[in-house]
Amino acid sequence: MENRVPKPAKNLRRQLRRWLKLVALAVGTTYLLLCFAVGISQRQLLYHPTVLTPLQVDAAARGENLIRWTNAAGQAIGLKRLAPRQPAVGQVLVTYGNGGSAAASAHYADDLQRFADFDVYLLEYPGYEDRPGTPTQDHLFRAADEALQSLATNPPIYLLGESLGSGVAAYLAGTYPDRVRGVVLLAPYNHLSAVAQCHFPCLPVSLLLMDRFPSDDYLRHYHGPVGILIGLADRVVPQRFGRRLYEGYAGPKQLWEFPGADHGDVFDKIPSVWPGLKVLWQVKQAVPTPTTNPY
Repeated sequence: MENRVPKPAKNLRRQLRRWLKLVALAVGTTYLLLCFAVGISQRQLLYHPTVLTPLQVDAAARGENLIRWTNAAGQAIGLKRLAPRQPAVGQVLVTYGNGGSAAASAHYADDLQRFADFDVYLLEYPGYEDRPGTPTQDHLFRAADEALQSLATNPPIYLLGESLGSGVAAYLAGTYPDRVRGVVLLAPYNHLSAVAQCHFPCLPVSLLLMDRFPSDDYLRHYHGPVGILIGLADRVVPQRFGRRLYEGYAGPKQLWEFPGADHGDVFDKIPSVWPGLKVLWQVKQAVPTPTTNPY
């Protein structure tokens, strides 16, 4: 005798399957919409430019003792401050983070010129302050290419990259290894997709991300000295990503770790690491520390 399922039970199972399909469809649709929303807005999430008028930029530059840095065509590509004592012992090209700007990076000129006669150049990204354009990885790289080509071939060139800008500095070092004497990276990452996956663990970041900034790939083509600074309490770029970059680099290197330091705290650490950085970069001539005559 066959075991027949009562008709009410069959209907209940049929309704349950229908509801499960509807729930799965709703969840899948919501997930796809979330992926789509993140995909189309990812550059708004990544780049946070400060937009100013030329007059505002000029005023900010004067307040920081900076002047306009222009290309061969006379177009502004950033700000600069030459060493007060010439000739300079080196040129430092600064590439800031996603929420920075050239004028807001003047403290790096202060820090570096306190210790050595550096000409400091602060690259402005397309779409930031009053520079035309839109920020994308390709546009930042092209701006960095132009900036490096605008520097003199002598004295030596050093790179300082901050946060997102560490990926720009890594690109320059790997693309022009014979022109770059040394690099320092503050709160860096091995690959931006790894950081993005950390912040969006449920999304297929590798499929969605347009601007990847693969710092580890570029540094494979560079063999000069690299200094890396990481904050052990960094919530924006967790310290493990900077450590991965450090561990994967095969050239001369030094790692500085700062307990309790969050992301922005690392940006102020150049004075504390200068003695080691000077040795790593092989900076030959330092500005003598002024002495006070007690009489």
